[in-house]
Amino acid sequence: MRAERADYLIIGAGIIGLTLAKQLLEKFPGRRVLLLEKESDVAFHSSGRNSGVLHAGFYYSANSLKARFTREGNAAMKTYCLRNKLPLNECGKVVVACGEHELPALYELERRGKANGVDVKLITAAELAAIEPNARTFRHALHSPTTATVDPALVCASLKETLLKAGAQFLFSEGYARRGARLGEENTVVTAKGRVIEAGRIINAAGLYADKIARDFGYSGNYTIIPFKGIYLKYSGSGMPVKTNVYPVPNLKNPFLGVHYTVTADSHVKIGPTAIPAFWRENYEGLQNFSAGELAEVVSREAQLFLLNSFGFRSLAFEEMRKYYKPFFVGLGRRLVNQMDAPGFDTWTRPGIRAQLLNKTTLELVQDFVIEGDRQTTHILNAVSPAFTGSFPFTKWIIDEYLS
Repeated sequence: MRAERADYLIIGAGIIGLTLAKQLLEKFPGRRVLLLEKESDVAFHSSGRNSGVLHAGFYYSANSLKARFTREGNAAMKTYCLRNKLPLNECGKVVVACGEHELPALYELERRGKANGVDVKLITAAELAAIEPNARTFRHALHSPTTATVDPALVCASLKETLLKAGAQFLFSEGYARRGARLGEENTVVTAKGRVIEAGRIINAAGLYADKIARDFGYSGNYTIIPFKGIYLKYSGSGMPVKTNVYPVPNLKNPFLGVHYTVTADSHVKIGPTAIPAFWRENYEGLQNFSAGELAEVVSREAQLFLLNSFGFRSLAFEEMRKYYKPFFVGLGRRLVNQMDAPGFDTWTRPGIRAQLLNKTTLELVQDFVIEGDRQTTHILNAVSPAFTGSFPFTKWIIDEYLS
């Protein structure tokens, strides 16, 4: 079969693939940019199931890629939403402490925020009451006025329309199958429909499957993705329990932020998410998208982490599984506020899967973004939160560092 030709082939049409394509066309007008997507539309997985929170950038250590791109990405995504008349809720965020033992980590978040140039301020309990009357804290809280929320599905749909107008091409319902294997096919891929695509540059932004695709090209040898399922409980009672995002002090050793209150772009309130270890990569509900091979691979890796209790996985797994019990889950949210209408949180949202990278050598969860590749292929690994927030500057940096 004769190969199709593209200047840039992007595997995956989530937020990273979309913003990457947009900026490639802006920098290299006239080049052929092709996006290969196994689903029937953009943002079917992590990007479309994202919480929609635009993070400010105070969680991340100053030398990390996450710190580098979150603050700038927050502003860039707000600008995109305003220019395209997309919903934007500039509701801010407070991080509250449940006891004296959490204050050192709270102060560390303030230190990181200041180091990263983020607008954050340590406030008293009295000042907290003026910002969010229903939030409660021990002695101090952290206020982040630049945190906001957007509708991630609408953002991705808008980017798709922008790309189509700019000349990008999408191959939907046609995922990556394998790397071209024959002589002369060094920089080609074969799709699930048998189409052969030759590209000047191949960019792997495949999310949950990025590590597998990277291994076909000789990368991601030290990494594998461990999927974690995230679910929220939406509030359907009267009024609004909170008017700003209310977060607990997280365990800084892990990349999860704990059960918190999110005020959505359309001013609904939800608590969550869970971070429940999933059994296969698209283990959303029941046996949906079941894969026996993935089940064996993921469960064996999780069993190893459980037995060795790597990064506290055993206690994490036990606590996360308890979150399926609604009273326990709601109780975690109750700790953050003065009053809670628990029965009003009654609707489970659509689950999402976090494509969390694990270092197979150290058996630790990778905290930062990871990019591997050469002059022909680039592989974007561990594009987890805050990748949605930082997507514009992150993909611009990838273009400058790897694709120019």
